[in-house]
Amino acid sequence: MREHELIALAAPPTAAVVRAIRPEQFGARTPCDEFDVGGLIEHLLHWGPALARASRNSDGEMSPDGDPLVRLERQIEQLVAAWSAPSAWEGTATMGGPHVMPARMIGGMVLVEYVVHGWDLARAAGQDVSWDPGLLEFLREEVAATAGLGREMKAYGDEVPVPPTAPVLDRMLGLTGRDPAWTDRSE
Repeated sequence: MREHELIALAAPPTAAVVRAIRPEQFGARTPCDEFDVGGLIEHLLHWGPALARASRNSDGEMSPDGDPLVRLERQIEQLVAAWSAPSAWEGTATMGGPHVMPARMIGGMVLVEYVVHGWDLARAAGQDVSWDPGLLEFLREEVAATAGLGREMKAYGDEVPVPPTAPVLDRMLGLTGRDPAWTDRSE
């Protein structure tokens, strides 16, 4: 599978999680200590336009009005369209700031952002979610290669030890500083 095909595998499970969230769950804790459900939705809505623009296949603009869950679902569709083009993964790109990065790195960030935070939202809302095994292996390798930088930038927490025989998703989550066994009752 080629990189530009992965976003179409990442998005549907995450969008299904978003569709099933109820407004009364917005205050629920998530495995991402920084955010509750509502805050994590706002985080995704904040960064989505810049991630879409970085693909060079979207203006990245979305309406700031309306139901945040509906807006997030539309934004996920926009990211799929933007990052499904092979050209999105070529050369360099920027997310609007002065830093130019390999486009492949930003595309990987899009995938990680929507799978990891999709898992965060699913856990917080008591939902089950799963993604394509090939996508998860790609993401595990991506996170393993960038985990040090992710920790420096405070995007990832300290690695949570996960057995090498654990499912690929669990091993990837551990690299991001998440406990794959997290529940709202976790200490």
